Amino acid sequence: MKKVSSPYFDPEFDSLTERIFGPACRVSIDNESLRDCTVIKVDSVNKQGLLLEVVQVLTDMNLNISKSYISSDAGWFMDVFHVKDAHGNKVTDQRTINYIQQVYAIGTTTREAQKRKSITSKMYEPEPHSEPKAIEMTGPDRPGLFSEISAALAELHCNVVEAHAWSHNARLACVAYISDQSTDVPIDDRRLATIEDHLTTVLRATTAQNPAGEFSKQQEVKTAGLPEGDGSMMTKVERRLHQLMLSVRDFDRPVVKLGQLNGTTAGDQELGMMRRGSSSSSSTVGIESCKEKGYSIVTVQCKDRPRLMFDTVCTLTDMQYVVFHASIDSHRGYAFQEYFIRHVDGCALNTDGEKERVIKCLEAAIERRVCEGVRLELCAKNRAGLLSDITRVLRENGLLVVRADIATHGAKAVNAFYVRDISGNDVDMEFIDQSMKRQIGPIDLAVKKEKSMMPSLPDRPRFSIGDILKSQLKRFSHSFVTIK
Repeated sequence: MKKVSSPYFDPEFDSLTERIFGPACRVSIDNESLRDCTVIKVDSVNKQGLLLEVVQVLTDMNLNISKSYISSDAGWFMDVFHVKDAHGNKVTDQRTINYIQQVYAIGTTTREAQKRKSITSKMYEPEPHSEPKAIEMTGPDRPGLFSEISAALAELHCNVVEAHAWSHNARLACVAYISDQSTDVPIDDRRLATIEDHLTTVLRATTAQNPAGEFSKQQEVKTAGLPEGDGSMMTKVERRLHQLMLSVRDFDRPVVKLGQLNGTTAGDQELGMMRRGSSSSSSTVGIESCKEKGYSIVTVQCKDRPRLMFDTVCTLTDMQYVVFHASIDSHRGYAFQEYFIRHVDGCALNTDGEKERVIKCLEAAIERRVCEGVRLELCAKNRAGLLSDITRVLRENGLLVVRADIATHGAKAVNAFYVRDISGNDVDMEFIDQSMKRQIGPIDLAVKKEKSMMPSLPDRPRFSIGDILKSQLKRFSHSFVTIK
């Protein structure tokens, strides 16, 4: 028999680049240079999507980015971030500092990426007893839809381990992690198909109520695995919610025909209010061209808030754009962002249609988290059907859920809802508290008002990479001399 030999691959080949050029990623954390914030510097070999990965790590740690300077041209990635913790202080917690240094300093090879994933899971992802099944739902929103979804899952004997739902521009995106209610084990594929069919019927009721509606083909229910990649479960789910919202074109503001608003139900009236209310946020997105360098310059001005940079960078990345340079600044409660981008094919934004789509998608990404109304935080002993009961009480009291974050911690359920009154009136929280305790039993309820009304945007800050680049090009053009 003829002996066949296989080619030899050096097991150390993956780390060859690192051994030649040094560590693939270097990070420094400086608490001395600035009085009121921590400076984090990241240097690394560049790759597609690396900026999002770096921002995602900071977002995982609930750090707020007040300033950032980014340059990733010529194959090298250099970032500077000015960050504060959730309380507005410097990052002094040693556990947080060690985590950031470990995650960034490990490197970018395949082997080291697995090690980074292992560190992340050990420090911030407790091992579940059994992996729940993920169900993704998208479609046109309507008053009480999240309550109907919760009730449907309860009827199907499903335990909601975790769920996150966003509503924007009359669209809904929801990711729910479910397990069997009685045994708390994963649900088999056959039963999962039945659950999908039932939830699809619930979502399609919106189209039945609005036969002339424009979203008839946008409802979808499908199963998905647990999100892969680096980062915590929360940021993975949030990125997926952005993608789901993008897939149902929530960046297009619904057009309400007069004939559609003549119905007598509160749901029809609320649908009109939802569509009108989505335009109240004050954000400005513009796109200019830098023909000398072949970039498109995207500028964003809006009210500052946590996770804003993650939302904008996530949207640009998922739309297949590469950020080469950027500057981020916040001033008196407002954020100013400037991105120098090209498409992954190397081209700038050339057509008006492409520019308009990027502007609309970024505006939608900014608005999705902005919720006017009241934030309810509820903590109670977990039991079968608890989520269904809570959302039913909210619905019966005329409250619309515009965003929801559901979690279970051991024997406790910790739920956060952003709600507003279906008629536009103030929410009577004392009455809601009494209704909850009367129908559900002992429950801890905390209330926080969320306001997004914003005055006009202040003037653009002095610092701008675009202005610096233009001035440098101007000086460079005047420096030429005639050769005799």
